[in-house]
Amino acid sequence: MFSILMLMQKLPLLISTQGLHWSTQRIFSVATQIIILLISVILMTNVIITLGERRLQEDWATQRYSELQSVGTLIADKVGFQQFRTQMFANSELLKRYLTIPSEVRQAKLQQNWNVMTSNIPELLDIALFDPQGKYKFSTTNDFSREPLPPALLGGARNMGGNEVYTSPLEFTPIAGKLEPYLYQLAWLENPDQTVRGYLVSYQSMARMLKSIKPAYSSAESPLLMLDTQGLIYAGAESRPTINRIPDTMGGSLRQTYPALWRKMSTSNFGQFHGDDATFVYLKIELTTQYETRREYYLVSYVRNDAIADNFSQWRNILIFGAVVLTLLALSLILLSHSYRIGQRSRAYSIQLANRLFHQDIGCIIVNDNNRVITANDQAAKLLAMPIDELSDRNLQRILQFEDDQYAAIMTQLETDKRWQQEVDFENLSGTSLRVTITGAPRTPKESKYLLVTFEDVTELKQIQHQSNLNRLLNDSSVACALVQANGDLELVNEAFMQLVSIHDIAGKNLTELLNNDLSSQWSRITQQIMLQGSWKGQILCDPNSNENTCLQATLKGHLDAAGDIEHIVCTLEQAQKRALLQDRGDFIPHRSTILVNLRDLDDYFKSLSDKSRDSSSLLLMDITAESMLSHMSDIGQLESRQKEVEIHILKSLPVGYQMSHWQLGKLIVILPDTSSDNAHHFAVKTLGSLNEIGLGAGICMGIASYQPRQNLEQYLSNAEIALKRAKQIGEQNICQAYTRQP
Repeated sequence: MFSILMLMQKLPLLISTQGLHWSTQRIFSVATQIIILLISVILMTNVIITLGERRLQEDWATQRYSELQSVGTLIADKVGFQQFRTQMFANSELLKRYLTIPSEVRQAKLQQNWNVMTSNIPELLDIALFDPQGKYKFSTTNDFSREPLPPALLGGARNMGGNEVYTSPLEFTPIAGKLEPYLYQLAWLENPDQTVRGYLVSYQSMARMLKSIKPAYSSAESPLLMLDTQGLIYAGAESRPTINRIPDTMGGSLRQTYPALWRKMSTSNFGQFHGDDATFVYLKIELTTQYETRREYYLVSYVRNDAIADNFSQWRNILIFGAVVLTLLALSLILLSHSYRIGQRSRAYSIQLANRLFHQDIGCIIVNDNNRVITANDQAAKLLAMPIDELSDRNLQRILQFEDDQYAAIMTQLETDKRWQQEVDFENLSGTSLRVTITGAPRTPKESKYLLVTFEDVTELKQIQHQSNLNRLLNDSSVACALVQANGDLELVNEAFMQLVSIHDIAGKNLTELLNNDLSSQWSRITQQIMLQGSWKGQILCDPNSNENTCLQATLKGHLDAAGDIEHIVCTLEQAQKRALLQDRGDFIPHRSTILVNLRDLDDYFKSLSDKSRDSSSLLLMDITAESMLSHMSDIGQLESRQKEVEIHILKSLPVGYQMSHWQLGKLIVILPDTSSDNAHHFAVKTLGSLNEIGLGAGICMGIASYQPRQNLEQYLSNAEIALKRAKQIGEQNICQAYTRQP
């Protein structure tokens, strides 16, 4: 419940993991899905457009094939009707009269009759009469050749006669400066004894015949070609074709210009051909089926592919628009689905986080606006010493054991501050003292109010506070006592000690500085004795209150940690007999820096430096481990002995104010206050030279770092360690610097 309300109210996130995070893997997944979607949509759109255009081509081809069938039927019917008309011309009375009694008058009358018929029949070009020997006699026009008829149609060589009509193949003749495709039909004029009286020939125009049929076939823009079985074109080339492979002159050969189409046509009587530029539909027709006069031709029509594409452009635009819309919808769906999954995962993580927070070591309960407990965790039931089932629906006021006025004051504070905290004693209930914190959850006016109550067990803290108070009362005596750290810094003193050394605040004070004696030079020896024997006793000369020499009896008792290092020192000071100062006896020991045994003491020393000394300081990290000294565990004693010799040698010449400390086995730290990196480098070179002179410089490497603004000792030491690693890696030089420039 807590997590759900937290997510719904858009509260600040506890940790960034609760937010919506697009991981690299999820971004890659989304990008992959989008790429696959785009590729799929593009491919599907292209396939649908291609199929649509091909379907339109097939519909056009089906329609054109039906129309070609109609055209072929009409041409065959017209040729058949022309045969009947030629037979009628042969059986006309005017012709019979002329053949019975030839005369110029009857010839003129016959020619006049034929002129009337040729002028009224568009496809009828001419009518000619030949004598029994096949020689030309006369005709209506002079457009055709006056050559004799072929011998195969004359006399006994012929296989036809009587009422039969011979239809010739298509041929060309120039009429008005233009090639005209035509065929002629021949009728035999016989006597009753079947002797030949002559031959009647009618010439028919195939172009005009197709022109009369074309309006019923299709629109004027639809091309129609007529070819023979050898691929020669006889009709349809009047206007220049719209594609380059179609012959543009009468008599041109499709077989030569478009071999692929011709191979397809020559192997079947009808069909379709899908070329690169156009789609073709062809049909083989027969103009006559009489024996030896069988005439077969191809009717061909075509449409350009770009014309099909133009006709399909509207549907293509609709498909593209639909594909774009579907793509956008799919993209939105992908993004929304991933956002939903991320939101669900974030919500689930927040619920798990809230559940873990609710079921932690701190007792928690949630209270509704009627001050009734909604839920509680196990820790709350344990701290309140009641079963968790009994906590549900209990009144918060009864749980806290508050009076009405107290509880009303709590509610008033919650309305103003949204928080109330107080320590409540539950000794009668569970024998513990609990710190109770009540927090009001932010809400909108439409949401119900709820409170989050947490319980922390502070029984031990109360006992510690009580014990501390008792210790303070016990320590309030006339004997001066002080709790000192291992480096001599004061941590806790009583009033008698402060009066003895005349101080009002122990912040930054050191025991060796307060006692005017050589204690600072002896402090290292004293701490070593404390670590070995547990305590140290001695007399200290100091003049804390006056110029008179005062002798104090000091007792230092040490408390060690688990590692055996000094954690605290209890110092008691009592008056002792006066004795002369060491300076008067001539036993004054010059000031020397001591070796700090742990990093905590060094940190205390580092923090005690003045800002000027610390800002201009350098840190020297020294590794005294030779390559041949850690090959076996037995070499550790040898390393410790070598380290002690190096420490003693360096300590003899260590300048005033420099501080040396242990860090690790085989590694020493030297803090150089008020020392630049160049001076630190000179000190390191001088020190390494002196160690080489006595045979201790083998394998020693040094790293130097300068102090950077707002840097703690750990960061300071880390920079020096980088410089030390460089010194080890280079191999040629034993001293390197890092971070010696201030930003």
